[in-house]
Amino acid sequence: MNIGDELRGVVRGTVLAAGDEGFEQARRPWNLAVEQHALAVVEAADADDVAALVRHASLAGLTIATQPSGHGAGGDTGEVILLRTTRLDELDIDPGERIARVGAGVTWGSVLEAAGAYGLVGLAGSSPVVTVTGYTLGGGLSWFGRKHGFASQSVCAFDVVDATGARARVTAETDPDLFWALRGGGGDFAIVTAIEFALHPAPRLYGGRLLWPADHAAAVLDAYRQITGTAPDELTLWYDLLRFPGAAPMVAVDATFLGDGGDAEALMSPLDKIPERLSDSRAMLPIARLGSITAEPTDPGPGQSHAELLTGLTDEVAAALLRRPIDPLLSVQLRHLGGALACPSGTPAGHLDEPFALYLFGVPGQDGGAAVRERLRQIAGTLVPHTSGRKPFTFLAAGEHAASAFTPDTLARLRALKRARDPRGTFRSNFPVLGVSGGGRGGRSDRS
Repeated sequence: MNIGDELRGVVRGTVLAAGDEGFEQARRPWNLAVEQHALAVVEAADADDVAALVRHASLAGLTIATQPSGHGAGGDTGEVILLRTTRLDELDIDPGERIARVGAGVTWGSVLEAAGAYGLVGLAGSSPVVTVTGYTLGGGLSWFGRKHGFASQSVCAFDVVDATGARARVTAETDPDLFWALRGGGGDFAIVTAIEFALHPAPRLYGGRLLWPADHAAAVLDAYRQITGTAPDELTLWYDLLRFPGAAPMVAVDATFLGDGGDAEALMSPLDKIPERLSDSRAMLPIARLGSITAEPTDPGPGQSHAELLTGLTDEVAAALLRRPIDPLLSVQLRHLGGALACPSGTPAGHLDEPFALYLFGVPGQDGGAAVRERLRQIAGTLVPHTSGRKPFTFLAAGEHAASAFTPDTLARLRALKRARDPRGTFRSNFPVLGVSGGGRGGRSDRS
């Protein structure tokens, strides 16, 4: 019996294995530049299906890698069962308690639309098609993190399947160690089938993008530095150097403000003094339109990225970023951090002393991505004196490791919990806390 037939006897959902029509497409992650192997792909019918799959995998010596939508894949999965949770689509909003309960397949766009009807918002990032669960397990850096902290801090409870296949509800009271680990430590410890989290009041949301020719990149960065130096926690600004195919290079500032547009415009007034603005989409926004600010692609595609946390945005950093065109990259982005993100979180994400995050992105060309990789290396290397070496978990790229996302003490605690809760290595996250070995039918986690 092959693995596909074996699993069809275990779960009620869809199973695809090598040789099945649709398997090659199903095993691919969101980032098509990442090569991801799998023994089979299972789309679970419900949480009971997930539990049945885990019980079988544990007994059979198999490993499960859960990817609700395929975002954040790190590659090097080994021979795993790839679990998709698209059908776990429960979505309930309790406006009185300001609580959302969502299944593991629910995207942020769906939550924002449902919560926005009540003047509430979850701590979403820039993309509406990323799932709440995957994003939150990695901590979750939100547009509103300066005001409310990491998305994982808002979690009240998880519904999980543990490494024995048992279902459980995990809270700070029922299982404090696992609750702590799941709020930002990744997906190595249990499979989350649903998540409950606090929503935050957002009766008014202002946001949008300002765009200029790249000739104004230095002036825009000067204004950006001036504004972020005194910005209230309700205001978040991202600075973007952009080079879209077929278009001249540009510079942009993306903004959100939890409040009235007039207040935001007064705070952002230094940007209004810069001439030749190409566009300005700033307006009062429905919560459901949060993703329109950056208008990121909503379909899978190839990409290469690199992230760093900057210890400051000094004259030297500014000069390094603007020294030469960003080609062949598509974007070089600065995200303003600080505020609540700089405060202790009580989660594996800890806190961010660094005031800015740098995110670099390019699309591999006919050279297989060599030119993009070299440019990523150049920019990151130039900025080494001004970076901390740590990276947010959700910003890790293929070939990087979970150890870069955590302090040594946090990593040691996560590794100890992994060994205690999943001694057989039944679960494998995109970036395992124990690293990855190269062999075995199940691609077991490395226990060294």
